[in-house]
Amino acid sequence: MKKLLGPFSQILPLTNLKLKGTISDDLLWVITDGGIIIENGLIIEVGEFEELRKKYPAILIEEVEEESVLLPGFIDCHTHICFAGSRAKDYALRAQGKTYLEIAKAGGGIWDSVTQTRNASEHLLTDLLVKRINRHYNEGVTTIEIKSGYGLSVEHELKELRAIKATSEIAKASIIPTCLAAHILPKDFDGNHQEYLEYVLQDLLPILKAEKLTNRVDIFIEDGAFNEHDALQYLTKAKLLGFEITVHADQFKTGGSKVAVEVGAYSADHLEASGDLEIKMLATSNTVAVTLPGASLGLGMQYAPARKLLDAGACLAIASDWNPGSAPMGDLLMQAAVMGAAEKLTSAEIFAGLTSRAATALGLHDRGSLTPGFRADMQQYPCNDYREILYQQGKLKPILVG
Repeated sequence: MKKLLGPFSQILPLTNLKLKGTISDDLLWVITDGGIIIENGLIIEVGEFEELRKKYPAILIEEVEEESVLLPGFIDCHTHICFAGSRAKDYALRAQGKTYLEIAKAGGGIWDSVTQTRNASEHLLTDLLVKRINRHYNEGVTTIEIKSGYGLSVEHELKELRAIKATSEIAKASIIPTCLAAHILPKDFDGNHQEYLEYVLQDLLPILKAEKLTNRVDIFIEDGAFNEHDALQYLTKAKLLGFEITVHADQFKTGGSKVAVEVGAYSADHLEASGDLEIKMLATSNTVAVTLPGASLGLGMQYAPARKLLDAGACLAIASDWNPGSAPMGDLLMQAAVMGAAEKLTSAEIFAGLTSRAATALGLHDRGSLTPGFRADMQQYPCNDYREILYQQGKLKPILVG
């Protein structure tokens, strides 16, 4: 049954925003006293509330009685929220001046989370994951990409991805799983980096296809993880197996974004170390540049060059990188607002980076704006001016999501 929701003080449909490059705020379509018609979870029409009521005189109406702004649901296209345990010790060491790589070499870092996650049951991982998903959803994030990568063996990667699949069947948010078995070389693997990647290709990826656990593969290209040559070979083979590709790129050194572009990855994520060459490469490709301000805040390092990427013509998305080590906060809106102030991004660029451009990073074409025929993924904020949402830097939370 069709129903009309409204009137909202403002609706920002975020439709018809270009996919790449800069977006000025005067390109935002702001509907005053707006309404939206939905049916069976899909958007039918968006416009002025009174005009829609006249057009559909017999329609069921759900009236909004307080001032509010309606937006599409946010899309977090990069998270690591399937984990057990804490890395508070790592955070304290970083605050004392230790680097991310120094902590990893001393036994902390990713391997610490691997150990704790391996020791957790699938049931516990599912319970922890549901709580994190629900928190994200209540903060306006209606689609969440979730990576494995704290298992690093066939047995434990499958445990993580099965837990992610189990939550996708009960969570309010839409879940997009990704296999990050190529996170680091496991300390207990009897072989080198190339042999481990071949083990993943031969022993894990076919099971993922058979069980329909994910069709996305990621790799961390970095000192202490995997080099560009090995990563390119791995991703090329994974792509031939039918997997979509994304890449952890240019976090501490360059090289990863070049691999991402060469292999035709959907996205290159991090980019804190990207320079002019990498920016141009990404801007002239179809690979989405995904910035992760949560990691910059958690590690106390520079943001990815978001302004330069947009000015060069890149498609820029913004994600949380929510994980137990470098980005434990997980507040996507706050991170985007703070980075936007630092990088001088327009409201339109930030909202596009959290919605339509983030959808592109995941290869999704049915969400990210309030477009007729799209999913009715929406969020409602208690204000009468959309600019309040970023102005309050994450403290203004949605009062209704869904």
